[in-house]
Amino acid sequence: MYGLPKKKEHVLEITFLGTGTSHGVPPLDCMMGAAAEFCRKGVCRKSETDPKHRRTRTSILLQKGGKVLIADVSMDFRQQALRHRVKNIDAILLTHGHIDHFGGLPDIRSYTEEKTLDVYGSAETLDIASRAFRYMFDPRDLRYGDSPPRLRAVELCGAREIEGFAVTPVPVVHGYLKECRGFRIDDTGYVPDVKYMSPESEELLHGLDCLILNCLRDAREHSTHMLLDKSMELARRLAPKKCYFIHMTHDIDYETDGKLLDSWMEFSYDGLVISV
Repeated sequence: MYGLPKKKEHVLEITFLGTGTSHGVPPLDCMMGAAAEFCRKGVCRKSETDPKHRRTRTSILLQKGGKVLIADVSMDFRQQALRHRVKNIDAILLTHGHIDHFGGLPDIRSYTEEKTLDVYGSAETLDIASRAFRYMFDPRDLRYGDSPPRLRAVELCGAREIEGFAVTPVPVVHGYLKECRGFRIDDTGYVPDVKYMSPESEELLHGLDCLILNCLRDAREHSTHMLLDKSMELARRLAPKKCYFIHMTHDIDYETDGKLLDSWMEFSYDGLVISV
């Protein structure tokens, strides 16, 4: 009808498979008795009874029009896939070459029995992942039997369509890596690991319906990640309709720290499902 906004052809559904850092929450340190020293907000103790405080390593699953895209494949992917009954994957995006974001690739084998899956990322990221798991990317390497995962590395140099999703890589600064990326996927931004973002990269993330953004903790400066105050500042500059913070340590308490957020901001949690 004239005058009504155009209806989206397909709704994008996002499942937060994991929302924690490389240590997860609770980290082993607290379980081993260091909670009193390191867990200043008691989040690890709370996690025993409140599942929203339990955070596996960061990854999201996106579904649209019958297609499934995974962004990052953590070491916890197997339990995440079982929990959410992930029965199909059409493509994989990797943000960068840290093991907590690609260490679950061996478990992709179950999804490649009848097809080869494309894995997209920067040249640096794909090189790191393929050297760590050569047998998955090189069909001539049969050291691990005759049925390894069948993956094809595809360098993502610019915006392109992947299985019906419009994907644009967004360069960000994260430690010593030279080609860490966030992604704009349709009108959703996914930036799980970032210390700094250039104005040119910020420009790629304007006009979002949803932003999923790194927020490591609320205090003690970190050399490679944004803290809560900087994450909120960046989110305000980008001004999405909705923002979910991700990649959080046990120094983020979603209940008490949530009171500091703007009305359109939230801390994500494992198992959260949203429609965009």
